[in-house]
This record gives sequence, C-alpha cells and structure tokens, in this order.
Amino acid sequence: MSENLKRTPLHHIHKQLGAKLIEFGGWEMPVLYSNIIDEHLTVRSKVGIFDLSHMGEIEIFGQGALKLVQKLITNDAAGKLVDGRVLYSPMCNPAGGIIDDLLVYRLAEDRYMLVVNASNIEQDFEWICLHNSEKTNVENHSDQTVLIALQGQNSPQILQTLSDIDVTAIQYYWFKEENIAGIPVIISRTGYTGEVGFELYVDADYGADLWDNLYKSTIAAEGLPIGLGARDTLRLEAGLPLYGNDIDQTITPLESGLSWTVSLKKEDFIGRDALIKEKKQGTTRCLIGFRMQDRSIARPHYPIYQDKECVSKVTSGGLSPTLGANIGLAYLPTERGKIGSKIEIQIRQKFHPAEVVPIPFYSHQNPTV
Repeated sequence: MSENLKRTPLHHIHKQLGAKLIEFGGWEMPVLYSNIIDEHLTVRSKVGIFDLSHMGEIEIFGQGALKLVQKLITNDAAGKLVDGRVLYSPMCNPAGGIIDDLLVYRLAEDRYMLVVNASNIEQDFEWICLHNSEKTNVENHSDQTVLIALQGQNSPQILQTLSDIDVTAIQYYWFKEENIAGIPVIISRTGYTGEVGFELYVDADYGADLWDNLYKSTIAAEGLPIGLGARDTLRLEAGLPLYGNDIDQTITPLESGLSWTVSLKKEDFIGRDALIKEKKQGTTRCLIGFRMQDRSIARPHYPIYQDKECVSKVTSGGLSPTLGANIGLAYLPTERGKIGSKIEIQIRQKFHPAEVVPIPFYSHQNPTV
C-alpha cells in the first residue's frame, strides 16, 4: 500500500480494532472489521458506526454566498433551504455532466457547507474558486473535520442517550448544532444506507472522543463498526449512486434518475442550457436496476447484452445480503430499459440472465425485490 495515502484522524482507532485497510480514493480506509455480510445485516437490523472523515467539507460564506451556491448546483438552494436544512444536488459542468454529487447545509443565511466526495475534494474546491466571480469566502475545512455516521433502526436511541435534545425531532434532511457527550456537533439526519440514521460533523480535535462515546454505546446495543465494503452493499440495495461508478462527468442528472434535483426554473446555473436542451430532446439512456436470475454476481464493467447485442456495461453490482439476491445498476438505451426487460450479463465467456427491476431494491419500510 502506498505510503502517500491520506489517513483520517481516526486511523489509529481502526488499527486498534483490527480493521482490514485498503486504498480508496487516495485514502487508507477500513474496508471491513469482521466481515461484510455481518456488518451489512447489523446495520439493517440494529446499528452500525462508520468513519466517513475522508469526505470533504467546503464552506462558502459572506456576501454573495447564496448566489455562488445557486450558480454551482442544479437544485434550488434559494427556494428550498432555510437555516438547519440540507439539500442534495449534483454540481455540473457546462455540458450537464456531473462533476460531483454533494450535500448543501445552510448554516446561516450567508453561510453554507458543501459536503463532497473524498476523491473530488481538490477538484471541487478549484472548480468553486474558479467560478467565484463574487469573491465570496470559500474555505476547505476537510482536514479539520471528522465525520462519523450512525446508521440503523437503533441509531436514534443510541444517540439520545448521549444528547441533551430530542434527536427524534430532527426530520429527514434537517440538522441541529448541539452537543453529543458534551462535544459540539452538527447532528444531521442523513445517510447513505437506506436506513434511519445520522451523520455527525465535529472538529477533528474532538473526533476520537466522539467516536469513543458512540462506539461504546453502539457495541452495548449489539452494533458493530462498519467498513466501506458494507457501506457499498448498503447503498447499492438502497439504489444510491456512487460517484465514479454510476455517475461522472459524462453522465447527466436526467440520465441518472436525478431529474428531481434539477430546478430548471431557477436563475442560471452551470449546465442549465445543456440540461434544458436534453429535456426537450429526451434522454437516450437511463439508469436501471437489475436482478440476476441465477447465482452469478455481476461486477462493474461486465458487458450487458440484449438481443445478442452489447448495449452497455455494469456500473455497480454485487450481492444483496438483505435480499439474498445478486443485483446491480447500469445504463441502458431508454427504449430498452423498461421494468421487466430481459438482459444478459457476460461473465468471462458465459452469458447469465438478468431482469430489469425497480430502484431502490430495498427500502427499510418496503423491500421492493
């Protein structure tokens, strides 16, 4: 493993816990602590704790902050955000391709925090600064921030034992700035697993103390620390796209099922003209979910065939521990991607049957497969 990999402020804790560490997006991160299936099912049935400190936090504040945010993202921060609310949005290039997908936190009327993907921190920061014609304050706080996720149906009870506020009152995609175990934290009712959960932002100096308190309560509730392996299977079941696999600069929000994040009626934003044109003409491809009809596993980049013609490739794929099925995501020509359509995945020299199914594959309220 490269010696140049970045490490989160909690790296020493993962070593103590015996985590298997891998390279991910330029970081040395825990992929698992015990095994992926056990960690996955523990989140689905109880609770899990994650170190997500490799993610990036970029603050935009001062005069012109909202105007810059509106210019950068496809969603409507002005129309949808108030203090304490979170907004999911792609950030696009002029052709409508997705530079990154991110969360926007409105900390105050003139102060916003953008949470970006780990491998995109530097390029996103440069992109934001490049388009900062208002000379608004833009600061990269990624190295000073620890992000810990607590996910699973028991997460509210665990967090409540350490909090002075009613954490169950925090609605989905809202946040509070409060104390957890006496530590100042942004408590965000968000997550990437398809379960009830929270994401907690804290100054790096207090990150280990916060993890310690949460970890002890998690273990007491029969929960587990969770690595990137289970995080990936959890997000796949929930039908959530992974940047670099399912979305990138060659794919638009309209193609990837994210049209609900595009507010074409708002003021001009980067990529607006291209997305208006695409909407008028119609998309030529769409993101679909599929379920294998045998026991084979479709991995990213495996070719997809329909009517003996190679029409695409797998973008994400693997075992769904919750459903006991092998599932995946891919782009198909729009006319070929209807629910119930049959496809074949080429694995080595053999073709394996699969069927297009609805996304998400799983919801904690209503499994769909």
